[in-house]
Amino acid sequence: MLLVDTNVLVDVLEDDPTWADWSINQLRAQSKIHRLAINPIIYSELSLTFTTVEALDQAINGLGLVMIEIPRPALFLAGKAFVRYRRQGGSKSNVLGDFFIGAHAAVSGNAVLTRDTRRYTSYFPSIILIAPETGTQPN
Repeated sequence: MLLVDTNVLVDVLEDDPTWADWSINQLRAQSKIHRLAINPIIYSELSLTFTTVEALDQAINGLGLVMIEIPRPALFLAGKAFVRYRRQGGSKSNVLGDFFIGAHAAVSGNAVLTRDTRRYTSYFPSIILIAPETGTQPN
């Protein structure tokens, strides 16, 4: 199972001039190897770009994504990672989506397809990341 981060999906859905090709190519390539998935956090983040639940669900289905729930141990780990973030001077006051996604991947043994690796590498170093810096850069 491969968790697809929100930024990759937004690249595709909004035809980002810099990143859409990379993101589309990665989704195609990774779908041959992994089952592509999102969790409720990614779903919620994606909802910002849609006007209806039906339109979002149609886009998710069209991209061949499945929705998987976040296990409780991952929710616990996300909170612990957030505590570390705050102790290291992080300014956000609520647990960030990246902590839920990273903890989900860490607990479930899933890789993450993303363009933003900063928090994942800092707080969840054991997860496998598929990102531009680990592979192909856009032209």
